[in-house]
Amino acid sequence: MRLVVVADSDSYVKWGAALAGSLPDGWQRELLVIESKFTVNDTQLRSALRDSGIEQGTRVRYRELGELLTGIAPDAVLVAAPGPVARVLIRLVAGLRPCPVIVSGLPGISIPATVKALRFRLQSDLMVVHSHREVREFTALSREHGWDHRLALARLPFTTEHPVSGTDLVFAPQAVVPRAREDRVEVARMLRDAALADLAHRVVVKLRALAGERSTHPEDDAYPELLAALGPIPDNLVFSDGPMSRALDTAAGLVTVSSTALIEAVARGIPVIAIDTFGVTAALINPVFEGSGLFGGRDAVVAREFRDPDVAWLADNYFHDAAESDWAASLEELVAARRAGRLPARSGLRMRGGASRAAWDRKRALGAADPSLSGRAALVVGVPLRALVLAGHRLRRAASGARTS
Repeated sequence: MRLVVVADSDSYVKWGAALAGSLPDGWQRELLVIESKFTVNDTQLRSALRDSGIEQGTRVRYRELGELLTGIAPDAVLVAAPGPVARVLIRLVAGLRPCPVIVSGLPGISIPATVKALRFRLQSDLMVVHSHREVREFTALSREHGWDHRLALARLPFTTEHPVSGTDLVFAPQAVVPRAREDRVEVARMLRDAALADLAHRVVVKLRALAGERSTHPEDDAYPELLAALGPIPDNLVFSDGPMSRALDTAAGLVTVSSTALIEAVARGIPVIAIDTFGVTAALINPVFEGSGLFGGRDAVVAREFRDPDVAWLADNYFHDAAESDWAASLEELVAARRAGRLPARSGLRMRGGASRAAWDRKRALGAADPSLSGRAALVVGVPLRALVLAGHRLRRAASGARTS
């Protein structure tokens, strides 16, 4: 059987390649790197593929993708991309004949479950998540909206039980968590103070991308600049742009707000701190850590008082027994059904606008990577039309508020 991964950004390439690499023997795997607004550069690609089982990826433009997949004739396609890009790619793959089984999913912590994540991936045959809790919450949300997503369970593929003994405090930043500049300045101050409090040991800021590199979520207030603005950077506060796995090789503990790197660290027996200084909210993607025993604030970070997770929390959150993962078996079952003609292609949501709406979605998702005339035309018409629609919504809300006040 043959699986093709179609991915774009750093985190999705890493996830898609590693997930494909976890398939049992008998599967052929390859990676296509689609050009989009978020596409990895060569350095990021090498880092993302480290230890994945896939050695390299083939870069491909959107307009070439359909013909290339038709020539490959895979049994399944794993679409690994942010929601808007995933919807466009899934729509294309669903139009192939014969149609491969379409797999989608989310590359890290996905609690709380969101309607958007489901809507963007409605047309896929299988959606992979990574904990019993995620299966429950996404299944309930899908049913609540009258959908029928088929959810499958997998361990996060880049979590390996590889104990290490290091001395670094490793910080895993996120581009949009926390979002407010003042909160990010406070995190930077914590890290600086932690370095100054123990000059004999390093504080390592694991950068998501170097300046100018694209990533899944663009970062406005990057930590190198924030730290530099606080004053001279201590010699033991350093930056790393290598793979997270390499940074964890020398870690005594990991600090983050809600990065999936926390799960990688726990898998390797490395204690952690999930910063709760800014609260526990859906916007911070940290309610999943309630009951884990992992929360801590400024004092814990500065003193390097790392935490180990509560055992009861682990089994429901990313550390289920590997034998409970059913994604590979579910995929093989779907491939067999598709070959036998017993698995019809799934339909996406019916969107008003037809071909023009599809062109709009594609141009918005791919940006300059979609040079088509239809995409440019849809943008010319769609941008002012969308502005009018949004203005109408605001006026209706204002009128409604006036009537009820």
